Amino acid sequence: MPQSFDPDCIDLPLGHVIDGKLVPAKGVLPMFRPSDGAEHAACPVADAAMVDRAVESARNAQAAGWGSATPRDRTRALHRWADLIEADAPTLAPLEALSSTRPVAQLAQGDIAVTAEQIRFFAEMADKEGGDLAPTRDASLGMTVTEPYGVVGAITPWNFPISMAGWKLGPALAAGNAVVLKPSEMTPFSTIRLALLAVQAGIPAGLVNVVLGDGPVTGNAITGHPDVAKVSFTGSTGAGRAIMGNVARTGMKPMTLELGGKSPQIVFADADLDLAADAIARSITFNAGQACVAGSRVIADNRILPDLAARLVARMVPDRPGPTWDAATGYAPIISDRQLRQIGGIVDDAVAQGATLLTGGAAMDRPGYFYAPTLLADVAPDSPAILQEIFGPVLTIQGFDDEDQAMTLSDHPTYGLCAGIFTRDLSRAMRMMRRVRAGTVWINRYGRSRDHILPTGGKGQSGIGKDLGREAYHANRQSKTVLIDI
Repeated sequence: MPQSFDPDCIDLPLGHVIDGKLVPAKGVLPMFRPSDGAEHAACPVADAAMVDRAVESARNAQAAGWGSATPRDRTRALHRWADLIEADAPTLAPLEALSSTRPVAQLAQGDIAVTAEQIRFFAEMADKEGGDLAPTRDASLGMTVTEPYGVVGAITPWNFPISMAGWKLGPALAAGNAVVLKPSEMTPFSTIRLALLAVQAGIPAGLVNVVLGDGPVTGNAITGHPDVAKVSFTGSTGAGRAIMGNVARTGMKPMTLELGGKSPQIVFADADLDLAADAIARSITFNAGQACVAGSRVIADNRILPDLAARLVARMVPDRPGPTWDAATGYAPIISDRQLRQIGGIVDDAVAQGATLLTGGAAMDRPGYFYAPTLLADVAPDSPAILQEIFGPVLTIQGFDDEDQAMTLSDHPTYGLCAGIFTRDLSRAMRMMRRVRAGTVWINRYGRSRDHILPTGGKGQSGIGKDLGREAYHANRQSKTVLIDI
Protein backbone atom coordinates (compact mmCIF):
# COMPACT_ATOMS: atom_id res chain seq x y z
CA MET A 1 0.00 0.00 0.00
CA PRO A 2 1.27 3.54 -0.75
CA GLN A 3 2.47 5.45 2.28
CA SER A 4 2.29 9.14 3.14
CA PHE A 5 5.68 10.76 3.64
CA ASP A 6 7.26 13.87 5.13
CA PRO A 7 8.26 16.17 2.24
CA ASP A 8 11.07 17.69 4.28
CA CYS A 9 12.77 14.33 4.89
CA ILE A 10 13.43 13.17 1.32
CA ASP A 11 17.01 12.70 0.15
CA LEU A 12 17.05 14.28 -3.31
CA PRO A 13 19.45 12.94 -5.98
CA LEU A 14 20.37 16.31 -7.50
CA GLY A 15 22.83 16.15 -10.34
CA HIS A 16 23.37 14.68 -13.78
CA VAL A 17 23.70 10.97 -14.56
CA ILE A 18 26.60 10.49 -16.95
CA ASP A 19 28.39 7.23 -17.69
CA GLY A 20 26.29 5.49 -15.05
CA LYS A 21 27.23 7.78 -12.17
CA LEU A 22 25.54 10.68 -10.41
CA VAL A 23 27.53 13.83 -11.13
CA PRO A 24 26.71 16.42 -8.43
CA ALA A 25 25.96 19.88 -9.76
CA LYS A 26 25.13 23.23 -8.23
CA GLY A 27 21.45 24.16 -8.26
CA VAL A 28 20.49 27.24 -10.27
CA LEU A 29 16.75 27.20 -11.01
CA PRO A 30 14.51 27.46 -7.90
CA MET A 31 12.05 24.60 -7.48
CA PHE A 32 8.68 24.97 -5.74
CA ARG A 33 6.39 22.26 -4.42
CA PRO A 34 2.95 22.59 -6.06
CA SER A 35 1.22 21.20 -2.98
CA ASP A 36 2.24 24.03 -0.65
CA GLY A 37 4.25 26.53 -2.74
CA ALA A 38 7.40 26.03 -0.67
CA GLU A 39 10.79 26.41 -2.34
CA HIS A 40 12.55 23.15 -1.60
CA ALA A 41 15.50 22.77 -3.98
CA ALA A 42 17.29 24.25 -6.97
CA CYS A 43 17.80 22.50 -10.30
CA PRO A 44 21.22 22.51 -12.03
CA VAL A 45 21.53 23.62 -15.63
CA ALA A 46 23.76 21.54 -17.88
CA ASP A 47 25.67 23.75 -20.30
CA ALA A 48 26.89 22.74 -23.74
CA ALA A 49 30.08 21.24 -22.30
CA MET A 50 28.12 18.99 -19.93
CA VAL A 51 25.83 17.92 -22.75
CA ASP A 52 28.92 17.13 -24.85
CA ARG A 53 30.14 14.92 -22.02
CA ALA A 54 26.81 13.08 -21.83
CA VAL A 55 26.60 12.59 -25.60
CA GLU A 56 30.18 11.28 -25.73
CA SER A 57 29.35 8.81 -22.96
CA ALA A 58 26.26 7.68 -24.85
CA ARG A 59 28.07 7.37 -28.17
CA ASN A 60 30.90 5.31 -26.64
CA ALA A 61 28.54 3.01 -24.75
CA GLN A 62 26.39 2.38 -27.80
CA ALA A 63 29.40 1.74 -30.05
CA ALA A 64 30.87 -0.67 -27.50
CA GLY A 65 28.30 -3.27 -28.48
CA TRP A 66 24.76 -2.47 -27.32
CA GLY A 67 23.52 -1.74 -30.83
CA SER A 68 25.08 -4.92 -32.25
CA ALA A 69 24.33 -7.10 -29.22
CA THR A 70 22.17 -10.18 -29.55
CA PRO A 71 18.62 -8.79 -29.43
CA ARG A 72 17.65 -11.25 -26.69
CA ASP A 73 20.47 -9.89 -24.50
CA ARG A 74 18.90 -6.44 -24.75
CA THR A 75 15.54 -7.99 -23.91
CA ARG A 76 16.91 -9.67 -20.75
CA ALA A 77 18.58 -6.48 -19.53
CA LEU A 78 15.44 -4.42 -20.04
CA HIS A 79 13.33 -7.01 -18.20
CA ARG A 80 15.72 -6.82 -15.23
CA TRP A 81 15.37 -3.03 -15.30
CA ALA A 82 11.56 -3.25 -15.31
CA ASP A 83 11.69 -5.60 -12.31
CA LEU A 84 13.85 -3.10 -10.40
CA ILE A 85 11.50 -0.24 -11.27
CA GLU A 86 8.54 -2.09 -9.78
CA ALA A 87 10.47 -3.11 -6.68
CA ASP A 88 11.72 0.44 -6.19
CA ALA A 89 8.22 1.99 -6.08
CA PRO A 90 8.55 2.92 -2.35
CA THR A 91 11.51 5.16 -3.31
CA LEU A 92 10.41 6.32 -6.76
CA ALA A 93 6.90 7.40 -5.71
CA PRO A 94 7.99 9.98 -3.09
CA LEU A 95 10.73 11.29 -5.38
CA GLU A 96 8.17 12.04 -8.07
CA ALA A 97 5.29 13.13 -5.83
CA LEU A 98 7.39 15.69 -3.97
CA SER A 99 7.75 18.30 -6.72
CA SER A 100 5.13 17.14 -9.21
CA THR A 101 1.35 17.12 -9.47
CA ARG A 102 1.09 13.35 -9.10
CA PRO A 103 -0.37 12.12 -5.76
CA VAL A 104 1.79 9.43 -4.21
CA ALA A 105 -1.02 6.85 -4.16
CA GLN A 106 -1.67 7.28 -7.89
CA LEU A 107 2.05 6.94 -8.61
CA ALA A 108 2.48 3.74 -6.66
CA GLN A 109 -0.60 2.11 -8.15
CA GLY A 110 -0.40 3.58 -11.67
CA ASP A 111 2.51 5.50 -13.17
CA ILE A 112 5.37 3.37 -11.85
CA ALA A 113 3.72 0.05 -12.71
CA VAL A 114 2.83 1.41 -16.17
CA THR A 115 6.45 2.48 -16.72
CA ALA A 116 7.67 -1.04 -15.93
CA GLU A 117 5.03 -2.47 -18.30
CA GLN A 118 6.20 -0.15 -21.07
CA ILE A 119 9.82 -1.22 -20.63
CA ARG A 120 8.79 -4.90 -20.80
CA PHE A 121 6.63 -4.28 -23.87
CA PHE A 122 9.51 -2.76 -25.83
CA ALA A 123 12.00 -5.29 -24.46
CA GLU A 124 10.02 -8.03 -26.19
CA MET A 125 10.18 -6.20 -29.52
CA ALA A 126 13.99 -6.34 -29.70
CA ASP A 127 14.05 -9.89 -31.12
CA LYS A 128 10.70 -9.86 -32.88
CA GLU A 129 10.86 -6.88 -35.25
CA GLY A 130 13.34 -6.90 -38.11
CA GLY A 131 13.77 -6.26 -41.83
CA ASP A 132 11.93 -7.65 -44.84
CA LEU A 133 12.64 -9.50 -48.05
CA ALA A 134 11.40 -7.70 -51.14
CA PRO A 135 10.01 -9.24 -54.35
CA THR A 136 12.69 -8.82 -57.03
CA ARG A 137 13.77 -10.73 -60.13
CA ASP A 138 14.86 -14.34 -59.56
CA ALA A 139 18.53 -13.52 -60.13
CA SER A 140 18.70 -11.05 -57.27
CA LEU A 141 17.84 -10.80 -53.60
CA GLY A 142 16.33 -7.58 -52.31
CA MET A 143 15.86 -6.79 -48.65
CA THR A 144 15.59 -4.03 -46.11
CA VAL A 145 17.59 -4.25 -42.89
CA THR A 146 17.25 -1.95 -39.90
CA GLU A 147 19.88 -0.44 -37.63
CA PRO A 148 19.85 1.77 -34.53
CA TYR A 149 20.49 5.48 -34.97
CA GLY A 150 23.13 5.66 -32.27
CA VAL A 151 22.36 8.43 -29.80
CA VAL A 152 18.77 9.58 -29.25
CA GLY A 153 18.15 12.94 -27.57
CA ALA A 154 14.96 12.96 -25.51
CA ILE A 155 13.10 15.68 -23.60
CA THR A 156 10.19 14.87 -21.28
CA PRO A 157 7.53 17.09 -19.63
CA TRP A 158 6.64 17.70 -16.01
CA ASN A 159 3.11 16.30 -15.93
CA PHE A 160 3.91 12.55 -15.97
CA PRO A 161 7.67 12.48 -15.44
CA ILE A 162 8.44 8.79 -14.95
CA SER A 163 5.98 7.35 -17.45
CA MET A 164 7.05 9.85 -20.11
CA ALA A 165 10.67 8.83 -19.51
CA GLY A 166 9.56 5.23 -20.09
CA TRP A 167 7.97 6.29 -23.40
CA LYS A 168 11.36 7.56 -24.59
CA LEU A 169 13.81 5.14 -23.00
CA GLY A 170 11.98 1.86 -23.64
CA PRO A 171 11.82 1.89 -27.45
CA ALA A 172 15.16 3.65 -27.92
CA LEU A 173 17.10 1.15 -25.81
CA ALA A 174 15.25 -1.90 -27.13
CA ALA A 175 16.12 -0.75 -30.65
CA GLY A 176 19.82 -0.62 -29.77
CA ASN A 177 20.35 3.09 -29.16
CA ALA A 178 21.81 5.09 -26.30
CA VAL A 179 19.87 8.04 -24.85
CA VAL A 180 20.62 11.49 -23.48
CA LEU A 181 17.46 12.60 -21.72
CA LYS A 182 16.50 15.95 -20.23
CA PRO A 183 13.56 15.79 -17.80
CA SER A 184 11.62 18.90 -16.88
CA GLU A 185 13.55 21.20 -14.58
CA MET A 186 10.51 21.15 -12.28
CA THR A 187 10.31 17.35 -11.84
CA PRO A 188 13.70 15.66 -12.37
CA PHE A 189 14.13 13.37 -9.37
CA SER A 190 12.39 10.14 -10.42
CA THR A 191 14.11 10.23 -13.81
CA ILE A 192 17.52 10.45 -12.16
CA ARG A 193 16.64 7.43 -10.03
CA LEU A 194 15.40 5.59 -13.12
CA ALA A 195 18.78 6.05 -14.84
CA LEU A 196 20.69 4.75 -11.80
CA LEU A 197 18.40 1.70 -11.64
CA ALA A 198 19.27 0.96 -15.28
CA VAL A 199 22.92 0.51 -14.31
CA GLN A 200 21.91 -1.75 -11.40
CA ALA A 201 19.96 -3.86 -13.90
CA GLY A 202 23.10 -4.47 -15.95
CA ILE A 203 22.37 -2.04 -18.76
CA PRO A 204 25.86 -0.81 -19.66
CA ALA A 205 26.86 2.49 -18.07
CA GLY A 206 26.50 5.40 -20.48
CA LEU A 207 23.51 4.07 -22.36
CA VAL A 208 21.12 6.11 -20.18
CA ASN A 209 22.37 9.63 -19.46
CA VAL A 210 20.24 12.27 -17.75
CA VAL A 211 21.16 15.94 -17.88
CA LEU A 212 19.19 18.53 -15.94
CA GLY A 213 18.43 22.01 -17.14
CA ASP A 214 16.04 24.26 -19.01
CA GLY A 215 14.99 24.34 -22.64
CA PRO A 216 16.94 27.35 -23.96
CA VAL A 217 20.30 26.10 -22.66
CA THR A 218 20.25 22.35 -22.08
CA GLY A 219 17.41 21.43 -24.43
CA ASN A 220 18.92 23.35 -27.33
CA ALA A 221 22.33 21.80 -26.69
CA ILE A 222 20.81 18.30 -26.92
CA THR A 223 18.56 18.78 -29.95
CA GLY A 224 21.21 20.68 -31.90
CA HIS A 225 24.12 18.39 -31.04
CA PRO A 226 25.77 16.97 -34.17
CA ASP A 227 26.17 13.51 -32.59
CA VAL A 228 22.51 13.22 -31.57
CA ALA A 229 21.01 11.31 -34.46
CA LYS A 230 17.32 11.46 -33.51
CA VAL A 231 15.16 13.65 -31.24
CA SER A 232 12.10 12.63 -29.25
CA PHE A 233 10.09 15.29 -27.42
CA THR A 234 6.81 15.48 -25.52
CA GLY A 235 5.55 18.92 -24.56
CA SER A 236 3.83 22.02 -25.85
CA THR A 237 3.34 22.86 -29.51
CA GLY A 238 5.32 26.08 -29.05
CA ALA A 239 8.30 24.19 -27.64
CA GLY A 240 8.00 21.64 -30.45
CA ARG A 241 8.24 24.38 -33.04
CA ALA A 242 11.32 25.79 -31.31
CA ILE A 243 12.97 22.35 -31.34
CA MET A 244 12.26 21.95 -35.06
CA GLY A 245 13.85 25.33 -35.68
CA ASN A 246 16.90 24.47 -33.61
CA VAL A 247 17.37 21.16 -35.41
CA ALA A 248 17.01 22.87 -38.79
CA ARG A 249 19.70 25.42 -37.88
CA THR A 250 22.20 22.73 -36.96
CA GLY A 251 21.44 19.98 -39.46
CA MET A 252 18.76 17.43 -40.31
CA LYS A 253 17.59 14.53 -38.16
CA PRO A 254 14.34 12.61 -37.62
CA MET A 255 12.05 13.74 -34.82
CA THR A 256 9.15 12.34 -32.86
CA LEU A 257 7.08 15.19 -31.41
CA GLU A 258 4.04 14.56 -29.21
CA LEU A 259 2.62 18.03 -28.68
CA GLY A 260 -0.43 19.90 -27.43
CA GLY A 261 -4.11 19.25 -27.76
CA LYS A 262 -7.54 20.83 -27.37
CA SER A 263 -9.51 17.65 -27.78
CA PRO A 264 -13.26 17.45 -28.46
CA GLN A 265 -15.67 14.99 -26.85
CA ILE A 266 -18.75 14.63 -29.07
CA VAL A 267 -21.91 13.40 -27.37
CA PHE A 268 -24.89 12.37 -29.51
CA ALA A 269 -28.47 12.26 -28.29
CA ASP A 270 -28.54 8.44 -28.20
CA ALA A 271 -25.47 8.17 -25.97
CA ASP A 272 -25.44 6.61 -22.51
CA LEU A 273 -25.28 9.94 -20.66
CA ASP A 274 -24.09 8.50 -17.37
CA LEU A 275 -21.23 6.71 -19.12
CA ALA A 276 -20.39 9.87 -21.09
CA ALA A 277 -20.54 12.14 -18.04
CA ASP A 278 -18.32 9.80 -16.03
CA ALA A 279 -15.72 9.61 -18.80
CA ILE A 280 -15.75 13.34 -19.55
CA ALA A 281 -15.51 14.43 -15.90
CA ARG A 282 -12.71 11.96 -15.24
CA SER A 283 -10.77 13.15 -18.30
CA ILE A 284 -10.68 16.77 -17.13
CA THR A 285 -10.21 16.21 -13.38
CA PHE A 286 -7.47 13.58 -13.70
CA ASN A 287 -4.19 15.31 -12.83
CA ALA A 288 -6.29 18.49 -12.66
CA GLY A 289 -6.54 18.57 -16.45
CA GLN A 290 -2.76 18.74 -16.86
CA ALA A 291 -2.50 16.30 -19.75
CA CYS A 292 -2.09 16.90 -23.47
CA VAL A 293 -4.93 14.44 -24.13
CA ALA A 294 -7.37 16.18 -21.76
CA GLY A 295 -10.83 16.21 -23.36
CA SER A 296 -11.41 19.89 -22.71
CA ARG A 297 -14.18 20.62 -25.28
CA VAL A 298 -17.58 18.95 -24.92
CA ILE A 299 -19.71 19.17 -28.07
CA ALA A 300 -23.20 17.86 -27.29
CA ASP A 301 -26.46 17.43 -29.17
CA ASN A 302 -28.65 20.37 -28.12
CA ARG A 303 -31.46 17.95 -27.18
CA ILE A 304 -29.41 16.46 -24.35
CA LEU A 305 -27.03 19.33 -23.58
CA PRO A 306 -28.82 20.61 -20.42
CA ASP A 307 -29.10 17.07 -19.02
CA LEU A 308 -25.46 16.30 -19.77
CA ALA A 309 -24.31 19.61 -18.27
CA ALA A 310 -26.18 18.88 -15.04
CA ARG A 311 -24.57 15.44 -14.81
CA LEU A 312 -21.14 16.94 -15.38
CA VAL A 313 -21.63 19.54 -12.65
CA ALA A 314 -22.53 16.75 -10.22
CA ARG A 315 -19.40 14.81 -11.14
CA MET A 316 -16.92 17.68 -11.33
CA VAL A 317 -16.30 17.80 -7.61
CA PRO A 318 -12.63 17.58 -6.60
CA ASP A 319 -11.94 14.18 -5.05
CA ARG A 320 -9.96 14.63 -1.83
CA PRO A 321 -7.70 17.57 -2.79
CA GLY A 322 -4.53 17.60 -0.76
CA PRO A 323 -0.74 17.51 -0.87
CA THR A 324 0.82 14.97 -3.18
CA TRP A 325 2.69 13.39 -0.26
CA ASP A 326 -0.56 12.41 1.50
CA ALA A 327 -1.67 8.88 0.53
CA ALA A 328 -5.32 9.94 0.89
CA THR A 329 -5.07 12.68 -1.78
CA GLY A 330 -7.00 12.13 -4.99
CA TYR A 331 -7.12 15.57 -6.67
CA ALA A 332 -3.86 17.11 -7.88
CA PRO A 333 -2.49 20.64 -7.56
CA ILE A 334 -1.52 22.83 -10.49
CA ILE A 335 2.21 22.69 -11.25
CA SER A 336 3.05 26.34 -10.51
CA ASP A 337 1.70 29.68 -9.37
CA ARG A 338 2.25 31.03 -12.89
CA GLN A 339 0.15 28.26 -14.41
CA LEU A 340 -2.54 28.73 -11.75
CA ARG A 341 -2.82 32.42 -12.60
CA GLN A 342 -2.90 31.69 -16.33
CA ILE A 343 -5.81 29.27 -15.89
CA GLY A 344 -7.69 31.81 -13.79
CA GLY A 345 -7.10 34.55 -16.34
CA ILE A 346 -8.53 32.50 -19.22
CA VAL A 347 -11.64 31.58 -17.21
CA ASP A 348 -12.18 35.16 -16.01
CA ASP A 349 -11.80 36.46 -19.56
CA ALA A 350 -14.38 33.97 -20.87
CA VAL A 351 -16.89 34.97 -18.19
CA ALA A 352 -16.28 38.64 -18.91
CA GLN A 353 -17.13 37.94 -22.58
CA GLY A 354 -20.46 36.41 -21.59
CA ALA A 355 -19.73 32.75 -20.82
CA THR A 356 -21.90 31.08 -18.20
CA LEU A 357 -19.99 29.58 -15.27
CA LEU A 358 -21.77 26.34 -14.33
CA THR A 359 -19.30 25.24 -11.66
CA GLY A 360 -15.83 26.12 -10.36
CA GLY A 361 -14.11 29.17 -11.76
CA ALA A 362 -11.64 29.99 -9.00
CA ALA A 363 -8.52 28.90 -7.19
CA MET A 364 -9.28 26.75 -4.17
CA ASP A 365 -8.90 28.23 -0.70
CA ARG A 366 -6.11 26.05 0.56
CA PRO A 367 -2.29 25.99 0.60
CA GLY A 368 -0.56 25.33 -2.70
CA TYR A 369 -1.71 25.78 -6.29
CA PHE A 370 -5.18 24.24 -6.59
CA TYR A 371 -7.90 25.19 -9.08
CA ALA A 372 -11.49 24.00 -8.84
CA PRO A 373 -12.88 21.85 -11.69
CA THR A 374 -14.65 24.31 -13.98
CA LEU A 375 -17.43 24.00 -16.57
CA LEU A 376 -18.20 26.88 -18.95
CA ALA A 377 -21.20 27.18 -21.27
CA ASP A 378 -22.14 29.85 -23.85
CA VAL A 379 -18.47 30.49 -24.59
CA ALA A 380 -17.61 32.78 -27.52
CA PRO A 381 -16.07 30.73 -30.34
CA ASP A 382 -13.03 33.01 -30.48
CA SER A 383 -12.46 32.83 -26.71
CA PRO A 384 -9.07 31.52 -25.49
CA ALA A 385 -11.13 29.06 -23.43
CA ILE A 386 -12.11 27.42 -26.74
CA LEU A 387 -8.92 27.97 -28.73
CA GLN A 388 -6.02 27.66 -26.26
CA GLU A 389 -4.66 24.58 -24.53
CA ILE A 390 -5.35 25.61 -20.93
CA PHE A 391 -3.61 22.69 -19.19
CA GLY A 392 -5.95 22.87 -16.24
CA PRO A 393 -9.32 21.47 -15.09
CA VAL A 394 -11.41 23.67 -17.39
CA LEU A 395 -14.13 22.22 -19.62
CA THR A 396 -16.29 24.04 -22.17
CA ILE A 397 -19.61 22.79 -23.54
CA GLN A 398 -21.09 23.70 -26.93
CA GLY A 399 -24.25 22.48 -28.70
CA PHE A 400 -24.96 21.13 -32.17
CA ASP A 401 -28.05 20.20 -34.19
CA ASP A 402 -26.64 17.72 -36.71
CA GLU A 403 -23.52 15.73 -37.57
CA ASP A 404 -22.08 18.35 -39.89
CA GLN A 405 -22.30 21.03 -37.22
CA ALA A 406 -20.74 18.64 -34.70
CA MET A 407 -17.79 18.11 -37.05
CA THR A 408 -17.43 21.83 -37.67
CA LEU A 409 -17.28 22.53 -33.94
CA SER A 410 -14.92 19.65 -33.25
CA ASP A 411 -12.37 20.74 -35.84
CA HIS A 412 -9.68 22.91 -34.27
CA PRO A 413 -7.51 25.35 -36.25
CA THR A 414 -4.35 24.17 -34.51
CA TYR A 415 -4.66 20.84 -32.73
CA GLY A 416 -5.58 17.31 -33.75
CA LEU A 417 -4.39 15.08 -30.93
CA CYS A 418 -7.40 13.14 -29.62
CA ALA A 419 -11.18 12.98 -29.77
CA GLY A 420 -14.01 11.18 -28.01
CA ILE A 421 -17.30 10.05 -29.54
CA PHE A 422 -20.27 8.89 -27.47
CA THR A 423 -23.13 7.13 -29.29
CA ARG A 424 -24.95 3.79 -29.28
CA ASP A 425 -25.13 3.85 -33.10
CA LEU A 426 -22.18 1.83 -34.44
CA SER A 427 -22.61 3.13 -37.98
CA ARG A 428 -22.51 6.72 -36.75
CA ALA A 429 -19.49 5.98 -34.57
CA MET A 430 -17.55 4.59 -37.54
CA ARG A 431 -18.68 7.44 -39.78
CA MET A 432 -17.64 10.11 -37.28
CA MET A 433 -14.38 8.33 -36.49
CA ARG A 434 -13.40 8.75 -40.13
CA ARG A 435 -14.40 12.41 -40.24
CA VAL A 436 -12.91 13.72 -37.00
CA ARG A 437 -9.39 15.13 -37.31
CA ALA A 438 -7.41 13.44 -34.54
CA GLY A 439 -4.52 11.04 -34.16
CA THR A 440 -6.45 8.99 -31.57
CA VAL A 441 -10.21 8.50 -31.37
CA TRP A 442 -11.94 6.92 -28.36
CA ILE A 443 -15.52 5.69 -28.72
CA ASN A 444 -17.72 5.41 -25.63
CA ARG A 445 -14.65 6.00 -23.45
CA TYR A 446 -12.02 8.68 -23.09
CA GLY A 447 -8.36 8.13 -22.25
CA ARG A 448 -5.55 5.69 -22.87
CA SER A 449 -5.62 2.10 -21.69
CA ARG A 450 -2.65 -0.02 -20.66
CA ASP A 451 -2.54 -1.61 -24.10
CA HIS A 452 0.94 -0.42 -25.02
CA ILE A 453 0.55 -1.88 -28.50
CA LEU A 454 -1.69 1.08 -29.40
CA PRO A 455 0.38 4.03 -30.68
CA THR A 456 -0.33 7.62 -29.71
CA GLY A 457 0.34 10.81 -31.59
CA GLY A 458 -1.39 13.71 -33.25
CA LYS A 459 -2.27 15.42 -36.49
CA GLY A 460 -1.66 19.03 -37.46
CA GLN A 461 0.36 20.90 -34.87
CA SER A 462 -0.27 18.20 -32.28
CA GLY A 463 2.83 16.40 -33.40
CA ILE A 464 4.86 14.26 -35.77
CA GLY A 465 5.28 10.51 -35.46
CA LYS A 466 4.03 8.15 -32.77
CA ASP A 467 4.92 7.10 -29.25
CA LEU A 468 4.08 3.60 -27.98
CA GLY A 469 3.19 0.66 -30.21
CA ARG A 470 5.32 -0.87 -32.93
CA GLU A 471 5.59 2.57 -34.48
CA ALA A 472 7.68 3.84 -31.56
CA TYR A 473 10.12 0.94 -31.86
CA HIS A 474 10.48 1.34 -35.63
CA ALA A 475 10.95 5.10 -35.20
CA ASN A 476 14.13 4.30 -33.27
CA ARG A 477 15.65 2.24 -36.07
CA GLN A 478 16.65 3.36 -39.56
CA SER A 479 16.23 1.18 -42.63
CA LYS A 480 18.82 0.28 -45.23
CA THR A 481 18.02 -1.18 -48.65
CA VAL A 482 20.16 -4.05 -49.90
CA LEU A 483 20.11 -5.59 -53.40
CA ILE A 484 22.31 -8.59 -54.18
CA ASP A 485 22.84 -10.05 -57.62
CA ILE A 486 23.07 -13.83 -57.40
